[in-house]
Amino acid sequence: MSNSISEDELIAVCGKIGKILLTSGAETARVESTVEYIGRAAHFEITCHATITALFVGVKNQTKTHLVKARLGDFNLQKVDEINTTSREFVTGKIDFTTLEEKIDQIDRKVIDFNWPLKILGAGMVSVAPMLLFKATWSDLSLAFFVGIIGYLIAVWAGKHIMTPYVAAGCGGFIIGFLAALLETLGIATSAGNIIVSALMPLVPGVAITNSFREIIDRNTISGLVRAVDAIIIAGSIGAGVVIGMSLCSMITGIVGG
Repeated sequence: MSNSISEDELIAVCGKIGKILLTSGAETARVESTVEYIGRAAHFEITCHATITALFVGVKNQTKTHLVKARLGDFNLQKVDEINTTSREFVTGKIDFTTLEEKIDQIDRKVIDFNWPLKILGAGMVSVAPMLLFKATWSDLSLAFFVGIIGYLIAVWAGKHIMTPYVAAGCGGFIIGFLAALLETLGIATSAGNIIVSALMPLVPGVAITNSFREIIDRNTISGLVRAVDAIIIAGSIGAGVVIGMSLCSMITGIVGG
């Protein structure tokens, strides 16, 4: 961590760090503070301004500014944690700048994800939790477990095959609404409403909503509003999917029954 580090190298690494944090769901205040801490540790007065779609990194009183474009992506808090850990190691002198660059490149390339059995089990367990508040029957509780898993899998599948934003969440909501209404119509389920509310939990953008409030409280109003609007559109897509699914089930059962 000496002045042998060139200004351009430091700005490039700081830009990459900021982009990883932004696209992984970190708040803009965290992005700015992390980049500036690294700059001070390298004996440069790095200044950073982050919005939800762009990052500006430069050295104080210098004309050169590095612009990094970013896009809202899926939340990956494990990457955020790894970046934070690596940056702390650099700031405290445990690693040098070359090692920092190597670790950041590894984190950027790394695909950090849970295995499918764990994700499926997690979706089912999250779907069951609200049913405990509703004091639902054991049959409805078990149905919510499986409906939530199916809805989650459909949303993931749609996200990989449909490029249009927000449609994946709507597809998940559609399947959940259709299945819950069908189960109630067939007399298998007691309350389609309880099953729907519970099974939607894996699709709800809870982290995005929480982060949007944190951004607004930190007075990063633009980033907070962008996150909030994104979360609201996702929630609206889910709700529309549920309504269409229930309506389709009602139409089909009406035709069959009639």
